[in-house]
Amino acid sequence: MSGVQEQLEIRFRLTDGSDIGPKSFPAATSVATLKESILAQWPKEKENGPRTVKDVKLISAGKILENNRTVGDCKSPLCDIPGGVTTMHVIVQPQPLEKEKKVPNEQKQNKCVCVIL
Repeated sequence: MSGVQEQLEIRFRLTDGSDIGPKSFPAATSVATLKESILAQWPKEKENGPRTVKDVKLISAGKILENNRTVGDCKSPLCDIPGGVTTMHVIVQPQPLEKEKKVPNEQKQNKCVCVIL
C-alpha cells in the first residue's frame, strides 16, 4: 500500500450551466469541505449565491450527497476512467422570505384548494 492518497478531479456545475473547477480533491475530503470550497469560489457576479454550507446541495450520479460522507464514499464507477473529471451539480436552496417565517405553523397545515369548472 503506497502513501499516496487518491486524488479526484471534480467540476461543479451551477444551475445556469457555468462551472467551478475542475479542481483536485483527496478521496478523504468530506462533502462539507467541498461545499466550503464552492462558497469560497462562488462567482461574485452571480445573484442568489449561497450564504452558508447549509444552502448548498451537491448531486452526483443522481444522488444528493450528505455532508458527513467523503468524496471516496460517493465516487461513481465512472470516476475510475484515467484522467476523467467528475461533474457534481450544485443546487442552492432559496432563502426563506420574512413573511414565510412569521406565519404560524397552524395556518400552514390545513390549506386545501378546490376549483370547480
